[in-house]
Amino acid sequence: MSDKIRHSGVVDSIDGRCVKVRIVQTSACAACKVASHCNASESKVKLVDVVCDNAQYSLKVGQPVVVSASRQVAGRALLLGFGLPLLLLVGTLVVLTWQSYDEATAALASLAVLLPYYLALWLLRDHISRRISFQIEESIE
Repeated sequence: MSDKIRHSGVVDSIDGRCVKVRIVQTSACAACKVASHCNASESKVKLVDVVCDNAQYSLKVGQPVVVSASRQVAGRALLLGFGLPLLLLVGTLVVLTWQSYDEATAALASLAVLLPYYLALWLLRDHISRRISFQIEESIE
């Protein structure tokens, strides 16, 4: 099993050292022959920022590329985006319910705890982007 997650994409724009790569993310059944007749198939277009040295890659807009990230980076992103917020939400709900707060107050307070968490993520986005990033693995000619 590979230790990298790879996606094929197309260079959407180049702005200095930041290359925006457009990735079409499809569900597992989107490639099915009857997918056009089924509501379960879906695809989403995502833009991924890749910071790289343009001299290293002679990239052009519209050029197909493969971007990759290690599984460790993916795990870190999942932890920050879903794992820690879930722990904060459930932990706050359990503690406040245990402290005899009514359910509505406990639920609202649990949701309110997420506001400073996501604000902190937003404020630390530059630091986080250095640790969680994609790389251009290869250029498909």
